[in-house]
Amino acid sequence: MPRSLRVFVEGGLYHVYNRFARGESVFADPEEAMEFVELLRGVKKRDGLTVYAWALLSNHYHVALRTSAIPLSRTMQYLQGTYSRRFNRRWGRTGPLWQSRYQARVIDDQESFERVMVYVHLNPVRAGVTDDLLDYAFCGHRELMGKVKDPLVDVDHALIGFGEKLKTARRLYSARVRAAMEEDGFDASPRRIDEFLKKDHRLEAPEPVTIDELGRSTGLERPVLDGARYLDEACRILEVEPERLASSRRDRETAALRKLVAAVGIERWGQRAGELASLLHKHTVAVSRWVSDAARERQTDPAYEKRLLWLDEQLSKRALSAQARGELSPKKCEKL
Repeated sequence: MPRSLRVFVEGGLYHVYNRFARGESVFADPEEAMEFVELLRGVKKRDGLTVYAWALLSNHYHVALRTSAIPLSRTMQYLQGTYSRRFNRRWGRTGPLWQSRYQARVIDDQESFERVMVYVHLNPVRAGVTDDLLDYAFCGHRELMGKVKDPLVDVDHALIGFGEKLKTARRLYSARVRAAMEEDGFDASPRRIDEFLKKDHRLEAPEPVTIDELGRSTGLERPVLDGARYLDEACRILEVEPERLASSRRDRETAALRKLVAAVGIERWGQRAGELASLLHKHTVAVSRWVSDAARERQTDPAYEKRLLWLDEQLSKRALSAQARGELSPKKCEKL
């Protein structure tokens, strides 16, 4: 029997990138580049991303990251969509800003990880923007070398593959960068890095990601559920009738249940706001607002985050059990 496809498995490590339509040099404006960086910083916090490398060039970006329970597709849709809307509003323009949907490549071993980190951070050199990465502001290299107080990169997690102590890891990472520059024919004579090696500490290891024998994450599996089935399963777990959520009741408990069901469904189970709105007899704007409110609340309230995780886990168990019984037919996974 063929192995069932998975819609999303959390903890994936990806190299993500995209270009602006028509080759527009949007990030040539430092203020626009900073707008994107700050938006990415906010999305990182909201969706629990780990960032290992990043670089902005005038007409494109690269990011190496690990996802959490929030699917990469939702994270990137929000990042690119929000930036595009704000950019068009700032400049009084219309039409698509990005060349296409974002591109993503899976990183599946340490060698590939190191290669992607070096590739991403060397983009400004290869593009002729700078000949010294320590002078380039819109790149994670400076952060790894300790030149930025509030880095976007998770420095310990990014460097721990190069060594367990900060000094060693920075030296080895720098050596990889210099070797890659030499291979590409660039001047790889290093600037002094002694100033960055004065402090040393043991690097903090990232939270473990369970990996199977084929090197794949074994986080929650989420089989495809249509909107009605998702709503029914969620209500069974929460011991509430779907009719209550679809009613005109406005009490605090009912409102909280609606928000919880919508947030888990849309953020983690690929549900559409429009379909859930129709099933709940509510406006799509209201459902989207519930999800936004839940995203803010889970950033500040650990108890609420645990409740979201609990519902997500229970749904996974029920859906996988139904799939094993043949009640759910495998469907094609959404592309990254």
